[in-house]
Amino acid sequence: MKKRLIWFVFIAQVLFTQVVFAQEDNIEMSSELLLQLSTLPEAKLNFTQSFIFPVLQGGSPLTEGNNLKLNLGAEISPVSLNGIIKAELTPIAFLVFSLGGRIGAGWQLNLFGGDIYGTGFNLIGADREEQYDGSAFDALLYKAHAGGTFQFDLAALIPGDWNHVVVQTYHEINIHGNTRAKNNEAWFFENDDGENRNGWNYYGNFVLGYQMPIFLNMIAFMGEMELFLYDGVQSQSGNNRSDWGDDLIRWTLSGILNFQITNQFSVALISQFRTRRNYINNTENLHYQEREINKSEPQRLEFFRVAAMVQYKF
Repeated sequence: MKKRLIWFVFIAQVLFTQVVFAQEDNIEMSSELLLQLSTLPEAKLNFTQSFIFPVLQGGSPLTEGNNLKLNLGAEISPVSLNGIIKAELTPIAFLVFSLGGRIGAGWQLNLFGGDIYGTGFNLIGADREEQYDGSAFDALLYKAHAGGTFQFDLAALIPGDWNHVVVQTYHEINIHGNTRAKNNEAWFFENDDGENRNGWNYYGNFVLGYQMPIFLNMIAFMGEMELFLYDGVQSQSGNNRSDWGDDLIRWTLSGILNFQITNQFSVALISQFRTRRNYINNTENLHYQEREINKSEPQRLEFFRVAAMVQYKF
C-alpha cells in the first residue's frame, strides 16, 4: 500500500510539471486561506495554492470554461499536520473529475482534562473497552481518492441574478491508511471515533442551494454519506462487522448560510446533525467492535455541531 502511495505522488508530480511547462503562459493562479472552527474542541487552518490551465475549451457555453485545476495545500490543526495535492478536470460545464491525495501525521493533546487524539490506535483492552496506544509522529496517515461532481445552475437556462438555484452532487472512492497499522487495527484521525482501518471507503454528498446577489449570498442544504468498504473482520468476541454496524451508511446533514463580506472575504455558518448507532445489551461503553447493534432501530439522528468557515482569497 505504501508503494501505491509513492507511485501516486510521483505520477502527480510528473503530470503537474508537464502541464506547467506546456502551458506556462496561460496559467491562472490563486491562493486561499481557510480557517475552520466549531463548537467542538477542534480547529483547522488550511492554505491552498491553485494553478488553473485552460484545456479542452470550445466555443459553446458548455465548453468555453473548461480547465484543469491543480491544488497544492497544507493544513494544520491542534493535533495534526497534512500536505494535500488535488487535480480537478472540467471537460464540460456540468462535470468535474478529481484525483488527489493527502499525507500527514498527528499527536495527542490534553485539553481541559480530556485527551484529543490526532493519531494513534484504538485497541481492544483486556476488559473489552477501548484502549488508546500511540505517540506523536509515530506513523504517517495517508489518503488517495478519485471522484466526480455533477453540477447544475438554473441560471444557465434562465439567466438572471436571482435565478441561481444550484444542484450539486459529488461521489468518490478513496483508500486511506496508517503506515503502522496491521491486522485490521483501528486508528484515530483528528479526534474522530477511532473506527478507521486501512482500506477502501466511499464518500458522497448532495447539495441544494440558492445563490443571491446580496450580503447573504447563499443558503444551502447538504447531505453527506460515508461507508466503510473494508473486508470482513471479526472482533475478539467473534462479532462480524455487521454486528456492530460497521456496514451502515453514516449520514451528516448540514444547513449552510454563506456571507460574502468582500470580493475576497467570506464566512459560512453551518449547523450539522448526524446519524449515530443504537446498541443493545449495555454494550455502549465497550470497544466499538465489541458492541451489538440494535437491529430493529440501528440508527438515530442527533445534533453534531455548529461550525464556521472563514475564507480569504488572494
